[in-house]
Amino acid sequence: MAYVTISIGGRAYRMACDDGQEEHLAGLGEEVDARIDQMRAAFGEIGDQRLSIMAAITIADELSEARRRIRALEQEVGTERAARSAAVQKLGETESQLAGTVVAAAERLEKLARELGPSPSGGVGMG
Repeated sequence: MAYVTISIGGRAYRMACDDGQEEHLAGLGEEVDARIDQMRAAFGEIGDQRLSIMAAITIADELSEARRRIRALEQEVGTERAARSAAVQKLGETESQLAGTVVAAAERLEKLARELGPSPSGGVGMG
């Protein structure tokens, strides 16, 4: 277990984190501290606890909005995947129908060629 000391609102806090997460935790602390500084600049000295709660609610609101957007994007991706799957299936069906049509046309041409017999030049001709 690792420990990091972060500074928020001019106070130092010693925090535990998983090994290798020290930089990440320090960055999060810096972000919270910056939020509190922004709110202090906007609202003045209204108390550390109130500023901390306002910062936490602001961050929670942003997180909530990000989660909502992620859910909407996941639904959109699911819809797109379903549409793609349907299109691929339709393409396969169309290719199969086209192949059947080409085979049937080739068989009719061969039948017509046999019915017409050999051309005077010794092969099957077109004219």
